[in-house]
Amino acid sequence: MKHTFQFVILLTVALFFYGTSPASAQAGHQHMHEPSEKLGQVNFIISCNPQAQRQFNRAVAWLHSFEYEEAEKVFTEVTVTDPHCGMGYWGIAMSNYHPLWASPTAAELQKGRSAVEKAKLAGARTERERDYIAAIEIFYKAADKLDHRTRSFAYSGAMEQLYLHDPSDSEAGVFYALALIATGTMVHDKKYANEKKAAQILNHVLAREPRHPGVAHYLIHGYDYPALAHLALPAARSYAKIAPASAHAQHMPSHIFTRLGLWQEAIRSNLDAEASARAHAARNHLSGVWDEQFHAMDYLVYAYLQGAQDKQAKGVLDQLNKIPKAEPETFKVAYAVAAIPARYALERRRWDEAAKLTLPTLGAFPWQRFPWAEAHLHFARAIGAARSGDTESATREVKKLATIRYELIEAQGESKGEYDWAKQVQIEGLVASAWLAHAESRDEESLRLMREAADLDDATDKHPVTPGAILPAREQLGELLLELKQPTAALQEFETSLRSAPNRFNGLYGAARAARLAADKSELSDNQNKPAANRKSAKLDYAKRAKTYYGKLLVLCRQANSIRPELEEAKAFLAGANVRDSASTR
Repeated sequence: MKHTFQFVILLTVALFFYGTSPASAQAGHQHMHEPSEKLGQVNFIISCNPQAQRQFNRAVAWLHSFEYEEAEKVFTEVTVTDPHCGMGYWGIAMSNYHPLWASPTAAELQKGRSAVEKAKLAGARTERERDYIAAIEIFYKAADKLDHRTRSFAYSGAMEQLYLHDPSDSEAGVFYALALIATGTMVHDKKYANEKKAAQILNHVLAREPRHPGVAHYLIHGYDYPALAHLALPAARSYAKIAPASAHAQHMPSHIFTRLGLWQEAIRSNLDAEASARAHAARNHLSGVWDEQFHAMDYLVYAYLQGAQDKQAKGVLDQLNKIPKAEPETFKVAYAVAAIPARYALERRRWDEAAKLTLPTLGAFPWQRFPWAEAHLHFARAIGAARSGDTESATREVKKLATIRYELIEAQGESKGEYDWAKQVQIEGLVASAWLAHAESRDEESLRLMREAADLDDATDKHPVTPGAILPAREQLGELLLELKQPTAALQEFETSLRSAPNRFNGLYGAARAARLAADKSELSDNQNKPAANRKSAKLDYAKRAKTYYGKLLVLCRQANSIRPELEEAKAFLAGANVRDSASTR
């Protein structure tokens, strides 16, 4: 549930047009629209001329789907069609503010400030338009003195006043809802007050405008939490149909499908998003692969691996390794490129592969800008080395994670309000350190470290860029307890993890194995002081739970195309259980 305005884009063309006659500029730079372009229905009434009004509605529709580059192009057209339309420049300023992604760069802040000044110079014919321009000005004002968080809350407050002045203004409501979601990500409120308030506003707009792209999109972001995800399922299943021209609209439903463990729907969503991203790159003559494609690829690999569709997952990894260049080189690219190989090795429990992972170069990609993404690789290496018994290598990788975390903490002083990547690296460092301690027979310490990681992970919300942690910390706690021959405690941790990350392959398998071992242990000598009836009841309960989880695992993997030993174990257990059940009924 985290979304407050989104808008990244470029003022270059607008600056060129400023001082150029509208007719000649438009003749040379008219943005061509494909006849099949469908973005939903937006009716943001402004006082500009009719042609500018049509362009403006299209630009706002692109904006509501976070297609920032396309939005900025069309907003620029508005300023050419009607040079006195200040709202065109408002749109350019909005296109450089990315509340749910990353804070604007220095260049984007400059473009945003410049666009606001042009909006004021061009003029706004109504008080409403002047209020919209004044609201976004608040975000850009004094950016050299005030941090991102402070300016985001100030903008949200301005949008609240604009909305309260006229609750019937759908766009004010939708943009205010997005502001609430964005600031909600900064307060870490587990009651989700901001997100629920945003949803209430969005649902009011939905009743009037069922095909508004921002409503469906922001409901998905607002409910993108384990406790709320089920509420966004209708929006998830409608958004892609509302705005099929947007690659991001094809992808966004998979946020909810992933939260709910609906892997085949997540796969279809991201296959569509990947195809749309390729079309965007071709249409805009990009020299590299568009960053939105990398984003879809990460979600694809995650979903494929949960259903043991390992051949398809490997296909995505192979495709990634052949990509020479990304465009633009954003945080979405950094996360996906580091996460995909780490997921492919760790989800399949191939510790030897994980220990040897190398970071894809992707040409001259600026990895120094994204140390938190590079941390995924060190995390995978640490886990792989520790679980392979190579404590020397694991120690080296754990130290590297600690170094990255400290560097991020120092950098956060200059970026207050941004996502806390240092905490994510801390969680990875704790999990890796726990497995290292276990490899060195420091089991009491390993449990302490892993519990700390699990508790911290539970208290932290994921960034929208990721389908989920490289490895959920509480699921790792379950695995560690199994290694320590504590299946009953392990089962409790796996079941807790499955409530927030349902239908994960390793979560279901871990719960099944823990229940099976707990059933076996219930008959051992250390339980002989318990009444026989209690021991029998416990054994039957654990055996039933093992059967349930093994059964769910096989259903989950109906489209599996790899031979994972976990699936063979599930089949063998269920075959034996059926024999036992049959014998008991005779």
